Amino acid sequence: MVDYSTDRAFPSPGSDEEIAVFHRLMAKLPNIYQRLAKDRKVPHTTVVIPSLSLDQAELSKVEGHMYYEERLLCMLMLLKRPRTRIVFVSSTRIHPIITQYYLNFLTGVPFGHAMRRLIMLDCSDTSPKPLTQKILESPWLLDRIRKNIGDPDRAHLVVFNTTPLERTLAVRLGIPVYGTDPALHYLGSKTGCRRILKDAGIPVPEGFEDLGGQDDIVGALDELWQKNPRINKAVVKLNEGFSGKGNAMFDYRPLRDHQNKSNHERKEIIAAALHNLKFEAKDETWPHFECQFRKLRGIVETFIEGDNKDSPSVQARVNAIGEPQVISTHDQIMGGPTGQMFMGCWFPARRDYRKVLQEDGRKVAQVLSQKGVIGRFAVDFIVVPTPNGFERYAIEINLRRGGTTHPFLMMKFLIDGDYDEDKGIYVSTSGQEKYYLATDNLLDSKYVGMGPEDLIDVAVFHDLHYHTFEQDGVAFHMFGSMSQFGKLGITCIANTREETKRLHQRTIEVLDNEAVPEVRKHRTAFYLGAPQSISLYTGF
Repeated sequence: MVDYSTDRAFPSPGSDEEIAVFHRLMAKLPNIYQRLAKDRKVPHTTVVIPSLSLDQAELSKVEGHMYYEERLLCMLMLLKRPRTRIVFVSSTRIHPIITQYYLNFLTGVPFGHAMRRLIMLDCSDTSPKPLTQKILESPWLLDRIRKNIGDPDRAHLVVFNTTPLERTLAVRLGIPVYGTDPALHYLGSKTGCRRILKDAGIPVPEGFEDLGGQDDIVGALDELWQKNPRINKAVVKLNEGFSGKGNAMFDYRPLRDHQNKSNHERKEIIAAALHNLKFEAKDETWPHFECQFRKLRGIVETFIEGDNKDSPSVQARVNAIGEPQVISTHDQIMGGPTGQMFMGCWFPARRDYRKVLQEDGRKVAQVLSQKGVIGRFAVDFIVVPTPNGFERYAIEINLRRGGTTHPFLMMKFLIDGDYDEDKGIYVSTSGQEKYYLATDNLLDSKYVGMGPEDLIDVAVFHDLHYHTFEQDGVAFHMFGSMSQFGKLGITCIANTREETKRLHQRTIEVLDNEAVPEVRKHRTAFYLGAPQSISLYTGF
């Protein structure tokens, strides 16, 4: 491992000098943005670094998290622009068949033309470190990235989230990053987002933020109990939790008989009950969770009850010239032991509340813009039906490219059209409304061992793949996690919500059947005894 912090050719990481250089680079971003918006043929290099620069202990709770880097392969669709070059860097080599799969979506662009403008690089490093750190520790890889950037005044970085690591990388590559200054990173924490939401005038669950350990948790849980004696549950959240796996549920109901005891006795009872927290993450324990809580800090808030509640989100951004914009809405599909784990999403959110969410998203974007935030983010809500309509509560802001980012980008790249904000729906240039159901969590041990070649052949054989002419079908992502973890991502695109659900169900049925040896034997019989089949097969 190379200690990149001692490289005297560059400012020390985190130093005032590095921060000053970073700000000078970021000052170039508005001009780059305006140039690209004005002319799709302008020469430009986009460097994609899909690093999940998050707390690694929290990230390790997510099966196959390294392969989440593949979600940003949707950025390869930018090669539609004839003078755009993409440098895509990953932790490990991405199978060429996966790259080819994405490039085949580029209608009107010959495969060879796109390939000449695509540079795929990797670290050959499976260690549990953020990709950006791996790159910084490899001066040879940094040299290769610089060599392929070309003119640094016509280049920028695209990242999953922006931390001090990405700031150092931007400085060492000499290009700006389309993302938020790491100095504002706290705004995306559970504590920071509650404060932003309050500033925007959006309802949030009753709760407390910026807590630092067991005593703070106990005090917050006790105060919620005293404010609302009928409360059933509260949620304890780590500031830097990912995909809901940093959450835990506290249940007041077994403690009802102790509610009127003295403050000291009540807090002792609550402290003892923390060992019975119900965690979203598999195999999590209170001692480890409490250690993480002291390290990352967090919040406690009332769990919103409701038999028919929904979990929608609104996606927005502050563009490079500081304009707040609403991008889309989704209904999230939640799962896990307490229903707080993100499993997937429907686009768009339900008609009866999506316009309200759009306005909320705009308010948040305006507040974030005033604080200097740049880039995409999502605001998650809980919506509870009432006799007079619905009540909504904003529960967090994901200041990064989250699980609803890549499916929307994929649809936008695949289907010429635009998001009709008045209707809250995406409409193709032919006037057709488009819908999708997407998930990163198609997970089953039966799928372990299925490689990219197998998956693509299955999709083609069963006519599941996305059809460019009809503008419907299934677009796959996270191929790499299939063989090892039996985990896959899919985006099912169609003309109605019901059709997307049928596509999703059919995909599961097909994959389940393919796990049966006799079914596989029938499909693969074509290749048996054909020596040339391997070369043909890898051409998919």
